[in-house]
Amino acid sequence: MEVKKSEEILAEIYRNSQLALQSISDILPETEDAALREELLREHEEYEKIGGKAAILAKDKGIELKAPGCIKKAMMWSSIKMNTMTDNSGSHIAEMMVQGTVMGITALKTSLGDMSEECADEQIRALAEELLALEEGFEEKWKSFL
Repeated sequence: MEVKKSEEILAEIYRNSQLALQSISDILPETEDAALREELLREHEEYEKIGGKAAILAKDKGIELKAPGCIKKAMMWSSIKMNTMTDNSGSHIAEMMVQGTVMGITALKTSLGDMSEECADEQIRALAEELLALEEGFEEKWKSFL
């Protein structure tokens, strides 16, 4: 098992929040249900906060963070558009959000498990745990829309 450094975890937190922001922005125009739109906007705000915290931590620690590439964003956009073209019902959108959130949770849990105690930066670990708790809450909320 490869031990991940704190810098890699911070980069993953940032990438996770940026991908979530992108996917929410892509899915919002396809969402007609008011309650779903409200939840998407609330989550967008939370991911912005986490991404901002990650950026500030990176700046303070001299770590360069990279946003997800154009190809990844284009693939997400096209996947969302294809998925909602034939079914933009609330339950289908909630299902898509659960799938995306579970991917984020899995990546964070794996990274936290791979993080060695010796090189663990407490601020970075705390931010990863904050994002993990947030995403687990989002998953439960989306399941209530199914």
